[in-house]
Amino acid sequence: MPSPPPSTRYLADLQSRGLLPPDQATRIAASERTQPFSLHYELRALLYLGTTLLAGGLGVLVYQHINTIGHGVIIAVIATLMAACFTYAARHRAPFIWGVAPKTSVGADYLLLLGCLLLVVLEGYVQYQYQFFGNRYGLATALPALVFVPLAYWFDHRGVLAMGLTALASWVGLTVAPLAVFTENAFWSDHIRGAAIGLGGLLMLTGFYSEYRERKAHFAFTYLLLGSNLALAALATSLVRAAFHEQPLVGLGTVALMMGLCAGLYWYARRTQSYWFLVLAAGYAYFAACYLLVQLVLLFPDDIIVLMAFLLFPLSALLVVLFFLNVKKILHGPAAPVAPLPPTAPQP
Repeated sequence: MPSPPPSTRYLADLQSRGLLPPDQATRIAASERTQPFSLHYELRALLYLGTTLLAGGLGVLVYQHINTIGHGVIIAVIATLMAACFTYAARHRAPFIWGVAPKTSVGADYLLLLGCLLLVVLEGYVQYQYQFFGNRYGLATALPALVFVPLAYWFDHRGVLAMGLTALASWVGLTVAPLAVFTENAFWSDHIRGAAIGLGGLLMLTGFYSEYRERKAHFAFTYLLLGSNLALAALATSLVRAAFHEQPLVGLGTVALMMGLCAGLYWYARRTQSYWFLVLAAGYAYFAACYLLVQLVLLFPDDIIVLMAFLLFPLSALLVVLFFLNVKKILHGPAAPVAPLPPTAPQP
């Protein structure tokens, strides 16, 4: 037999303690049964998925009929669709403010996103077919960043901002190491990792600044998410490289830097009540702690190494379970004790 919903149990408990009259409980229960159910996030997910599938489907259609349609017609169609998307979004754009702009049209956000995707498709097509940028790959990656970041602020769109920051990261990588795009394991390069750590730290500072000065403060999540992932991933590869090349001092410095960033993410997660940043900080801190443990294990004889290696995995699994069981306490702190209610006089 299914258990009653929580609202019914709460109402019954309040009635039994004499805190809620029966007529009010009846009206509240009726309101709970008849109130509409929100499909906001489900519909937004479907719209994002439809926009992405439409852009991908157009790419496949062009690829399959490229010999019969012609390059000029394909470029004209993509450019026309892109211009139509940007025009519709511009006509329904709310006035610019530094806060969250009111939404004047549901479709404008998704057509703006589709227009940005079509711009990337158009750029890739003309580069592949006509070598429009030649060997200047940095310019090809800088162009979307220069377009998407201002558009994100102008239209107040965090998805376009994420695309612009991704293009910016690609441009920084190509600028630091121009030939890395043609090599495997490019992220192992000292130049690439240094650029990733620097750009990640800069994005994190930009996120904190935008929130502190209230300049599109809701963009701080995107800046901090992309920046912290970029910097911490680069530091994690630095740890792996230090382990392979037996560089303990480099590894210890990297661990200290990772722990500092994880502490900052933990502080931000507690302040904003964000589970995502808490899990991110815990995951990278666990990676750094495992590196320290492995380095410590290597100092002991072989028998102790084998024993500690066998204990590492069950202890890790136990820590993961304990973390997710206590994630609310970690994020929100211990709950304050609830004082018992005074006894109520019986109603006549």
